[in-house]
Amino acid sequence: MPRYIPIAAVLCCFLGNQFSITRAAPPSADRGYELLLNKAYVESAFDQETFDQVWQTWEPSLRDQAAKASPEERRRMAYRRYGLVERPDDPRHRPIQYVVDDRGRWTINCLACHQGTVAGELVPGAANTQFALETLVEDTRAMKIKLGKQLSRLDIGSSFFPLGRTVGTTNAVMFGVALMHYRDQDLNIHSDRLPPRLTHHDHDAPAWWNTSLKERLYCDDFAPQGHRALMQFIASRENGPEKFREWEDDFRHIQAYIQSLEAPKYPQKIDQELAEQGRAVFDKNCSECHGTYHPDRSIAEQYPERIVEWDLVKTDPIRLRSLTPEHRESYGRNWINEYGQAGEVVADPGGYLAPPLAGVWASAPYLHNGSVPTLWDVLNPSERPVTWLRKIRSPTTSSEQDYDFEKVGLSVETILEMPAEGLNSSERRYYFDTRRHGKSAGGHDFPEKLKIRERRAVLEYLKTL
Repeated sequence: MPRYIPIAAVLCCFLGNQFSITRAAPPSADRGYELLLNKAYVESAFDQETFDQVWQTWEPSLRDQAAKASPEERRRMAYRRYGLVERPDDPRHRPIQYVVDDRGRWTINCLACHQGTVAGELVPGAANTQFALETLVEDTRAMKIKLGKQLSRLDIGSSFFPLGRTVGTTNAVMFGVALMHYRDQDLNIHSDRLPPRLTHHDHDAPAWWNTSLKERLYCDDFAPQGHRALMQFIASRENGPEKFREWEDDFRHIQAYIQSLEAPKYPQKIDQELAEQGRAVFDKNCSECHGTYHPDRSIAEQYPERIVEWDLVKTDPIRLRSLTPEHRESYGRNWINEYGQAGEVVADPGGYLAPPLAGVWASAPYLHNGSVPTLWDVLNPSERPVTWLRKIRSPTTSSEQDYDFEKVGLSVETILEMPAEGLNSSERRYYFDTRRHGKSAGGHDFPEKLKIRERRAVLEYLKTL
């Protein structure tokens, strides 16, 4: 909310009704959602013709099927292939994840990573665990070349800058580093700087409904919350400092939308007696870091927002090390952090945030890199799959099968080894190999001390949050 200079109120009383003071409207969650859906803040990625024809770049068997399908069926196949969700009741059948303007230009928005489905249902604020950005860019780039269309910066940059090696994950942390590296504290662009040091790694987008429980951002909790913090991802070359000032109010509304979201309720029957047993186990063993979830307590009493030292949690360290203290300090001094006035930036967090667990059933996969497919696997560290395959592989298959209600999380198949050959790049991105750089499923082995019956009880309790 904006602050008003106290002297304005004094003048108003002194001058009576001669003048009226116009106050800005408070941030609106509805307006924020509308802006996300309909206002483009970066360069468009491709046009409608490219998307309508993109099926021609698919692997032969799928391409042959698409050739025999109607345009509507081909659109649905493309949406499933790329993890796009159609806007409800939209006569133009536009996806939630892209702004599509009247000229047919498609521009990615924040909902590309932060709005997906869970068990086939649209859940506001759920991460898009089926988003295949790298496959989409790869396919549309090939189609643009075939149609003789101009390539975008993303088309060119993605040739050497990974966008997400596994379906549903993102390299967004490095997007932020790369974009902000060429800006000074006032966001002026300096193209003559040498390239930044980048440690590419995939990350699991967090559920937005837990944002209101926290004061800070990211899995290392290094930065204060604020609407400007959302704006670093629009720092593409075409947006100079004046655009940030012009659009700042927009992002106040967008932040209001994010803050308004609430955790979804588990949609199936819960064994309340077992869940109550799990509450006792959780409160005794897990609440010190993850908080307690009792309706008679305030948010501050429920969730401690605690950083757990890496030597203790021991989850994959790449994300923690990928941001240098110098990068974090630079972030803290610039316009995005209100030149340090938004709050303290932690240059060396030393560990990862123990996240809030409201709606945790709907936020699979787990750990900051999305390496653990289900809550049961979180609770049974020694049984976590080394390599696993999302069961939804074909664009012609319904996404409703993509949830495991027994283990609570993604429906996956455990694979002993990655196939050595026979997979194209789009198929390979449905596999998750925890032996690869930044993808370890190790650490967070605290549940090992619990008995199996206690783990089952905790799993049931987590459904209630």
